[in-house]
Amino acid sequence: MRIRNFGRIGQETLMEDNLADDEIDIELAPIAVQLAYVQQLLGHTQEALKSYVDFIKRNLPDESSVAVAMNNLIALKGPKDISDGLRKLDRLIEKGYEQQSFQLARGLELKLSSKQREAIYINRVLLLLHSNKMDQARELVAALPQMFSDSVMPVLLQAAVLVRENKAGKAEEILGQFAAKYPDKSKIVLLARAQVAAAAGHPQIAADSLAKIPDIQHLPATVATLVSLKERAGDVDGANAVFESAIRWWSNAMTENNKLNVIMQEAAAFKLKHGRKEDAAHLYEELVKSHGNVEALVGLIQTAAHTDVEKAEAYEKKLKSLPGLKAVDVDSLEKTSGAKHVESGTLNTEPYEVKTKEKAKKKRKRKPKYPKGFDPANPGPPPDPERWLPKRERSSFRPKRKDKRAAQIRGSQGAVSKEAVNAQNPKSSQTANSKAASQNAVTESSKPSSKSSRKKSRN
Repeated sequence: MRIRNFGRIGQETLMEDNLADDEIDIELAPIAVQLAYVQQLLGHTQEALKSYVDFIKRNLPDESSVAVAMNNLIALKGPKDISDGLRKLDRLIEKGYEQQSFQLARGLELKLSSKQREAIYINRVLLLLHSNKMDQARELVAALPQMFSDSVMPVLLQAAVLVRENKAGKAEEILGQFAAKYPDKSKIVLLARAQVAAAAGHPQIAADSLAKIPDIQHLPATVATLVSLKERAGDVDGANAVFESAIRWWSNAMTENNKLNVIMQEAAAFKLKHGRKEDAAHLYEELVKSHGNVEALVGLIQTAAHTDVEKAEAYEKKLKSLPGLKAVDVDSLEKTSGAKHVESGTLNTEPYEVKTKEKAKKKRKRKPKYPKGFDPANPGPPPDPERWLPKRERSSFRPKRKDKRAAQIRGSQGAVSKEAVNAQNPKSSQTANSKAASQNAVTESSKPSSKSSRKKSRN
């Protein structure tokens, strides 16, 4: 409620000065964006989203406030609506006159601070990476070092582009070069290099990057990460050196929240895991003497049992006995096969009564009903087992033979067969056939036979 009161107080103050509503909105535009940003910081995501969207829809002439609201809205949404975010940022960023140069539109270069301008470019690069527009992202990233030479974000974005292109080695190289060139800005760069190397399967490079940050070496999270990385790289001695360095630092530290107990406990477990039982027993013994830790006492007994049995038995007497175990005979318990798992919490000690099975009642047999006129004594031949199958699926089915001559068509393509013509005009075909037959008869009768002509020529 207090956040909303600021806007109302400003509006009432401006109304007393007899300003128009449009002028009041323009004057209160920066305050409206700042109030939405405060809601965002407080974790009121939905209220902040609504405030940003409402402010952008009003389309006020305050371009710097609109640009900040757009950028914050894109950052709040994340990769949920990439296309809409890119469209909004395209209205703010435009290419310069020189090659590989960019600038903000509508004079925003002078109205926004360097951090605000850098945030706009960073969000655009991230959206381009999410949308797999690698060419545009590479072009914009190449121009950022000249625009923001004092910032570490350009080199981090270059590494992000290279990692997206599966060039983790190149990303590690440029991050290492930047850290060596600018030691005062190297902390976040070395952390990024360690993350890239660990994800790419280069544990030694990741461990070396973390080792170059001196002010975090003693932290339990850093110690655990360094030990894990060196263990993956096969450097057990290096991991042991990390534990020893952390123990020395916490032994000399004068802080209320001392982590020496945690570091020594993990160091002893590490030494025991890698076969250094004497060193592990020494650490456990120091923990027992200094802190009286029960877990350390148990670890000391387990470790000393391998090296010094008498010491293990002596410390074993310091363990408190558990209630309910005084009457247990350990020797007889070891000879048993072990306890059986019981589903329920109590055992049923009542004798189990075997129930006799009752005889099943005999069912009365009924005579089967036969069809009318059926004699069961002379049933006749059995019915065809294929009587319920379709005819085509029966074994006795024989398909009809097709007349191949009927489907034979001769002649050129498009020609009409004589049978089709005769079928269409049966009368004309009959008359034509009769005329042809009579003409043939006349010609045959008029022609003399060859034998008779030969006889005449002889005479």
